[in-house]
Amino acid sequence: MNHKTTTLLLLRQGDEVLLAMKKRGFGAGRWNGVGGKLEPGETIEQALVRECQEEISVTPTKYHKVAEHDFQEFHDGQPAHMFVYVYLCTEWAGEPAESEEMSPRWFKLSDIPYDKMWSDDPYWLPDVLAGKLLRTTFTLSADNTVQDYTISQVERF
Repeated sequence: MNHKTTTLLLLRQGDEVLLAMKKRGFGAGRWNGVGGKLEPGETIEQALVRECQEEISVTPTKYHKVAEHDFQEFHDGQPAHMFVYVYLCTEWAGEPAESEEMSPRWFKLSDIPYDKMWSDDPYWLPDVLAGKLLRTTFTLSADNTVQDYTISQVERF
C-alpha cells in the first residue's frame, strides 16, 4: 500500500477563505487549499511554506495546525494511505497569484463551493473555519466518495 504525508494550507482573511482551483495532476478540477507532498528531509512546516510559495506565490508567516486527516483511499487504482496536516494561515507575505498548478480565489465563508471540492471537505471544513481543532479518519471509495468517517475534536495540537 502506498503511504504519503501531505500538507494543506488555508489562508483566512476576515469572513473569507482562499481556495485554489487545481489545474493539473491529482485533484485537477477541484477547489482546495494549497499544499502537497513532503520532499526528502523536509519537515511538515517546511513543506507547507514551500508548497504555498510554489503554488500561489505567498509565504505564510503566521499559521497553526487545525486538523490531522488520516485517509484510506485509492490513487491510480491502488489502495493508498494518506496523512494530511491542515493549517490555517492568518498572515503572509505576498499576494496570491496564479501558477501553472493552481488558480487562487477568495470565497466568502457562506459561498464555499463544496460541490466542486473533495467529498470529505463538507464534513470537516466548516468546523475548522469555526475555530475547532480536529482529528479525522476517512475511508474513500475508488471514485473518491466518503464511505466511512470519524471526526474527533481535540483541545490542542
